[in-house]
Amino acid sequence: MVELFDIQGTRGTLAVHRWSAGAPRYTVLLAHGYGEHAGRYQHVASRLVDDGAEVVAPDHLGHGRSGGERALIVDIDDLVTDLQLVAERVVAPGQLLVLLGHSMGGVIATRYAQRFPAGLSALVLSGPVIGGNPGLEALAEMDPIPDVPIDPAMLSRDPSVGAAYAADELVYHGPFRRDTLRAIGASVAAIAAGPGLGALPTLWVHGELDQLAPLEVTRGAVQRLRASDLTEHVYPGAQHEVFNEINGEQVIDDVVAFLHTVV
Repeated sequence: MVELFDIQGTRGTLAVHRWSAGAPRYTVLLAHGYGEHAGRYQHVASRLVDDGAEVVAPDHLGHGRSGGERALIVDIDDLVTDLQLVAERVVAPGQLLVLLGHSMGGVIATRYAQRFPAGLSALVLSGPVIGGNPGLEALAEMDPIPDVPIDPAMLSRDPSVGAAYAADELVYHGPFRRDTLRAIGASVAAIAAGPGLGALPTLWVHGELDQLAPLEVTRGAVQRLRASDLTEHVYPGAQHEVFNEINGEQVIDDVVAFLHTVV
């Protein structure tokens, strides 16, 4: 059962989703990807709740049920600050905190770990765009930007995933915005400038055939972050949304197994 509540973020009202086990052993703060919303992670949250977690996930500014112009991001660090505001609201003193970010949410989660490392028990990155995407970066310099939204076929080998994404009215289906592309690029540069992740236990899960966060570009960024306690899983044949892949249950099981080593 999901609870929805609002908080005031840096630039507008944020809709926050909370799934809870009642007496959770740990909290997972979840950052969703570009153009989508936290409701798409119901199945991930349910599995984590079964493991004794509380899962809390805002719809980012300009996404889902939150306020703001659709899919417009001026500064990724605003979304990082929003995530910290959510953490201050929901994480009890002494509670173990895990940060999970997918795609653009992986950028947000990594910047959070760089800016607010105190109190973090673990970091989970799924298809994080922390190394950038040369194709998308090129769009930002075109005038006008072509009307090329995300192709749902790039998300998963399961065609029902793309169909559900295309039919979801809370998903943004329009073209990329120049300011958003530049904000993501600036955040990728900030991540590369450091600091690294140090000894923070980190799990990186990625699809071998991810076209939105190309594997080798992302691998280079992960290596530059120099997490000394890094676990990685690259899934053969998988595309961008590994939690929604045909082996998605295995991916979620791998996340839970990792968490059992740290929380």
